[in-house]
Formats: sequence, C-alpha cells, structure tokens
Amino acid sequence: IIMGGIIQQTEQVMQNIIEVLRLADCTLADVVKVGIWLDDPRDFTSFNSVFSSYFMDNPPARSTVQSSLMVDAKLEMDVTAYKPQ
Repeated sequence: IIMGGIIQQTEQVMQNIIEVLRLADCTLADVVKVGIWLDDPRDFTSFNSVFSSYFMDNPPARSTVQSSLMVDAKLEMDVTAYKPQ
C-alpha cells in the first residue's frame, strides 16, 4: 500500500497487475473481467479516469462496488485474464 490518494493508489495497483500478468505471459489485452472495490464511492470518477487510460480499446467486463477495506487502502482490484493457446 502506498501513501497518496485514489489516483496514486490506482496507478500502483495497475502497475502491480501489469507485472503479474507479465509473469503469466499476458498483458492487459488478455484481461476479460475486473472486480473493483472502492473504499469511498466519491473516488469513482478519479479512479475511472486512471482505469480508462489503461483500457482504451476493448475494455473488459467490470464490476465496481463500495466496500470497507480491511487495510488502509482506497481500492482493491482483481482481474481475470484469458489467453487462448
């Protein structure tokens, strides 16, 4: 968890996801579904501006909900990637 607001934390989460996908020989283009938990729904617009910059073409299916997080973070995110053989 990094210090900063929703924009900084979203950028870090996206970089973490890119790295994990790389380890699986995947990219953001292989992401088909994203689950997002925001601590504060008022952060959605700022979050979405960062998120959208990573998924400009063919964005994945997405669910975004408000949830009290167990740690001092603004968001949590998980992705499902599919890469046909």
